Amino acid sequence: MARILSYTVDILVNLMYLLIIIRVILSWVQLSRRNVFIDLVYALTEPLLAPIRALLRKSPLAGPGIPLDLSPFVLFLIISLVKNIVKGFIF
Repeated sequence: MARILSYTVDILVNLMYLLIIIRVILSWVQLSRRNVFIDLVYALTEPLLAPIRALLRKSPLAGPGIPLDLSPFVLFLIISLVKNIVKGFIF
């Protein structure tokens, strides 16, 4: 049972990583938001990225001249941390 839960967590985390990477690539390429796939990627990632983005905007690291969005990187770190905690509880 623990192996199945661990495998499921790995699949969900890898899927989320993939969605975040796709979201970052989509931010570099200006495509129409009328695409169902693009809408799905934004709908699944924006609820996680928006609060992180808001916190980063308030932090002293976010200077007025820094246009780089670090929220995907921070989300990667948070997901990795949560994954390790959850897998620690499973085993």
